[in-house]
Amino acid sequence: MGPLVPDLISQNLNYILALFIGIAFGAILEQAGFSSSRRLVGLFYGYDFTVLRVFFTAGIVAMVGVMALEHFGLLDMNLVYINPTFLWSAILGGVIMGLGFVVGGYCPGTSFCAAAIGKLDALALIGGALVGVLIFAEGYPLFEGVYKAAYLGSPRISQTLGVPPNLFAFVMVLFALIAFGVASFVERKVNGKSSQTPRWTPSRVGLVAAGIVLALSAFSFTDRKAELLQLVQDERLVRSYPVEVMSVDEFASA
Repeated sequence: MGPLVPDLISQNLNYILALFIGIAFGAILEQAGFSSSRRLVGLFYGYDFTVLRVFFTAGIVAMVGVMALEHFGLLDMNLVYINPTFLWSAILGGVIMGLGFVVGGYCPGTSFCAAAIGKLDALALIGGALVGVLIFAEGYPLFEGVYKAAYLGSPRISQTLGVPPNLFAFVMVLFALIAFGVASFVERKVNGKSSQTPRWTPSRVGLVAAGIVLALSAFSFTDRKAELLQLVQDERLVRSYPVEVMSVDEFASA
């Protein structure tokens, strides 16, 4: 976590705020049931897709929110650090993470959440994670070649695909809505729920409507930098702003 407002909040106060934000985040995870290994691994076995819904929703809302902040000039993405991509280490790390998730029942964050309420299996998983960190740190010279292989820089998916960011956001929101529908269908089949259960309840209709509004709103958040460059090239607009001219003698005497 980086400093929140480095010009206004001191480094020590930043740590205190980070502590309270972390406690709040952990409490929300626990209330959402993410301290239960059965709920977390339900994603892999098909009987509970809560993890998919929560994190996919968080991802698309954050994506559209960042686009909105950038569009209104409140956030400069050029100043946001994006972790560089090392392809093979990312794939290998994803495989290890996935296996640890399905076998242990927790990810690193939820393991601490579960340990906070006294779950012994979470403590065992945290111990295993610390051993893994120690092995990686001590054996880094052996792993460095794989760790730094296939360096791709810090690309965005929209740039890699060659599509506008707002179009990519729109497609991702629609994809999320489809994924939620498929997840509900799989849950009903795996859990043996009756297909006569009403599917289009008011809450579900509201969620779908909110998702569609979120998807369509992505198109209104165009590239602010491109718009400003286009305005600069408009000669009529540039001439509408008076420019004060000062001679060399006037500048010297000023």
